[in-house]
Amino acid sequence: MLLLEAIQKAEKLRKELKYHNDLYYNQDAPEIDDFTYDKMLRELEDLEAEFPELITPDSPTQKVGGQAGTKFSEVVHEVKMESLHDSFSFDELRDFDRKVREVISEPKYVVEPKIDGLSVSVEYRNGVLSRASTRGDGTVGEDITDNILTIKSLPHRLKDAPAFLEVRGEVYMSFESFLELTKRQEEKEEKPFKNPRNAAAGSLRQKDSRITAERNLDIFVFNIQRVEGKTLTNHEQSLEYIKSLGIPTAFHKSFNNIEDVITEINNIGENRGEYSFAIDGAVVKVDDFNAREELGSTAKFPRWAEAYKYPPEEKETTLLSVEINVGRTGVLTPVGNFEPVLLAGTTVSRATLHNIDFITEKGICVGDRVLIRKAGEIIPEVLSVVSHAENAVPFEFPKLCPSCSSPVTREDGEAAIRCTNTDCPAQLMRHLFHFVSRDAMDIDGLGPAVLEQLVDAQLVKSPADLYKLKFEDILTLENKKEKSAKNLINALEKSKDNELYRLVYALGIPHIGLKAAQLLCGRFTTIEEVMNAKTAEINAIDGFGEIMAESVVQYFSLESTKHLIGELKALGVKMTPSERRAEGGVFEGKTFVLTGTLPTMSRKEASKIIEDNGGKTSSSVSKKTDYVLAGESAGSKLTKAQSLGVKIISEEDFLNMASEN
Repeated sequence: MLLLEAIQKAEKLRKELKYHNDLYYNQDAPEIDDFTYDKMLRELEDLEAEFPELITPDSPTQKVGGQAGTKFSEVVHEVKMESLHDSFSFDELRDFDRKVREVISEPKYVVEPKIDGLSVSVEYRNGVLSRASTRGDGTVGEDITDNILTIKSLPHRLKDAPAFLEVRGEVYMSFESFLELTKRQEEKEEKPFKNPRNAAAGSLRQKDSRITAERNLDIFVFNIQRVEGKTLTNHEQSLEYIKSLGIPTAFHKSFNNIEDVITEINNIGENRGEYSFAIDGAVVKVDDFNAREELGSTAKFPRWAEAYKYPPEEKETTLLSVEINVGRTGVLTPVGNFEPVLLAGTTVSRATLHNIDFITEKGICVGDRVLIRKAGEIIPEVLSVVSHAENAVPFEFPKLCPSCSSPVTREDGEAAIRCTNTDCPAQLMRHLFHFVSRDAMDIDGLGPAVLEQLVDAQLVKSPADLYKLKFEDILTLENKKEKSAKNLINALEKSKDNELYRLVYALGIPHIGLKAAQLLCGRFTTIEEVMNAKTAEINAIDGFGEIMAESVVQYFSLESTKHLIGELKALGVKMTPSERRAEGGVFEGKTFVLTGTLPTMSRKEASKIIEDNGGKTSSSVSKKTDYVLAGESAGSKLTKAQSLGVKIISEEDFLNMASEN
């Protein structure tokens, strides 16, 4: 290759890699899989090796891809959080071994799975978890302490701990938790995360740690970055020490030669369908710490470790049919049925085909041979058409809804095709599921099975019918006893007093999630004000866009919506917000953060006192925080408050302040 050609190729690769780095590390929304990205990076590495004059300080080969975001405060890493060099063949691993042996005569290797998650640093001072941060660019990361504290498997306090300990680990989301999350997202017709890694990263970067807590994240710690008060000489010893402190670690094995390492990597790869978490490779590390010092690091990678990346498993199969599912907002979603094929440890026979644009772009026809794989080792997806069936005709969406035979429509700028009938039976079931869900009306005891019974018995044909149910109606359902019937009636009555935003969210307005419903009801105080609001007024709300605003106006302009609201109001469902926060109270304009266990009251009770006296609560400590109300076992929030000079008060101080009102 000529130098000019190499320069052009390198510039193109750098541009593409930086673009995908930003999507992967900073936006948690990758467009290509890890294997494709790694191959591009390897191509650039090879070019720079052939033409060293092409290497630039900001090249993706010279620095970690991420960077510290702006949502969280920065953390400077005392020990650089390096990346790993990748191998794609066993010959490359043998080459790694050869280079190690040029410096170390008889190396011992430790092999571990490469967890597909988000790399973090966790610090303990005198046994207390004091700070956690993302890798960022390897030198500067983000402070995510509050979110790390939501991980149940990670201890907040260590017994017999050293004076200081910093460990590095990988935060991940199990397959089970990922499926639960994507199911909830699909039910709400939100865009689901592509794979567990992106779900974990997106969850860990939430500003509200309560959202992170709901995502059920986990962690494996794989390295000690710094330790004071304990001497360790090798990696295997350090892993055992971490484990003895109660910190979770993944499995590992040690070997004295590279061929046994390769055998173990093969074994891990063959069994990856059995793990409860996603892996994208295996890591080989030199065990002895002194040997690591001798081997050193490049600008980006340690020379004492190597990652072997497994290629994504892909299989051919035949598309047998396409069925159409109707969502709660009327969206028609095509689902492909395939000849069953074993893929990444499980049998795959179905996969979403997303929408009409996806089918058209790939030219998908029933009977085609298609190439499929599991995105993130879990969700089946169609990659491409391998060959068309004889006399193949591209699949066409139905002109009528398969559930109710009403016409379907597609709005300009949208990929979705929707049923035009708001009383569509398929929409009814999904609408009811959404209406009674926890974030909406939160009606305990109305699960999918009970709702299906109610609909089948023609007792419920709309959400309003739920509030017309009588005790005797519930008793007619299969397996319903007097106690459960009474509990359900009580739950329905209780839900009538929910906050207005819950009702607005429960209505299932297209493009309006829980946060948007809260913003809407923060701006307009009654359901009548919401219904009469103009597009421009709604669009002016911070956090809203034109599409969202138009969706609200269009929804409330429908006669069916007006009828439903009228019925719900007549049945006693509250249509106004709770009493506004007291003004002029002793806590007017003050922001509180609550941490630890209070002696005589719950945090919820304390929060109510604060709001009743004109103040507000926040989930994180900042310079804008006025008071931190601290109880027993207060953690990182207390530490942060001390560092920022925020006033810390006890429950007694708090009650004395409140009594002044």
